[in-house]
Amino acid sequence: METFRYDAHPMGMFISTVAALSTFYPEANQVRNPDVRLKQIYRLIGKVPTIAAFSYRHGRGLPYVYPDNDLSYTGNFLNMLDKMTQVKYRPDPVKERALDVLFILHADHEQNCGTNAMRAIGSSQVDPYSAMAGAAAALYGPLHGGANEEVLKMLTEIGSVKNIPAFIEKVKKGEGRLMGFGHRVYKNYDPRARIIKRTADEVFKVTGVNPLLEVALEMERIALQDDYFISRKLYPNVDFYSGLIYQAMGFPVSFFPVLFAIPRTVGWLTQWVELLTDSEQKIARPRQLYLGKDARDYVEMEKR
Repeated sequence: METFRYDAHPMGMFISTVAALSTFYPEANQVRNPDVRLKQIYRLIGKVPTIAAFSYRHGRGLPYVYPDNDLSYTGNFLNMLDKMTQVKYRPDPVKERALDVLFILHADHEQNCGTNAMRAIGSSQVDPYSAMAGAAAALYGPLHGGANEEVLKMLTEIGSVKNIPAFIEKVKKGEGRLMGFGHRVYKNYDPRARIIKRTADEVFKVTGVNPLLEVALEMERIALQDDYFISRKLYPNVDFYSGLIYQAMGFPVSFFPVLFAIPRTVGWLTQWVELLTDSEQKIARPRQLYLGKDARDYVEMEKR
């Protein structure tokens, strides 16, 4: 894979295209019809790899590659990304397996920002394409789907193992940002990170070692021993190694959120169906508690 030829925004294309699908399938707004609902689920899960791959090829200035039904879900995705002049594209089994693992681990994860958006928008009983576009927009943010990109920026900023102690001291003083550590749910080592770390080792045997891996391993070693990290329950999370894998496979960092959105589609749609089939589910309407002044004197305009 090559880097993009220009500053393309594949996640923007992904969000816009998913939203536009509601105009192609106007019957999708029949969300109470289980048969119609299931058809849209099949469509979305099937189409998101194609939408993602087309945005990628567009960014490289290459013609689109259409799906190959003989390949697996991830194998076909690699085909649509990478096929050039081959009569029949054969995906690298290590890369195919790596995407399988990453897609499974990213499919669903409780009430994260994007999933919460899917449920809030979906509770209005809008069509799933519109609801999912909103969920994907939430995923676009650097604190959500862009977190693994932020990890790479941090590791690049550190640059070398010898610079890690100084960086950690800056973090302890509140002068630096620590990315890829800690989690709102996990207060110990993220179990997904252990699996991804093994996957990284397999990918690097094929692609060659990412030069930032040495920095990442040393950061992890220190984090598991330093009282500052331990007392704050700052352990490596799922984003810490996933960006290194994607970078080693040749994906540009702007494509990372799209790689997150493909498998998360499954989780979003599962959550969407759950809320629609829950008889007690009502439209999302959080309350807001005002804590400001109880009363203020009115001042006439000419006296302000």
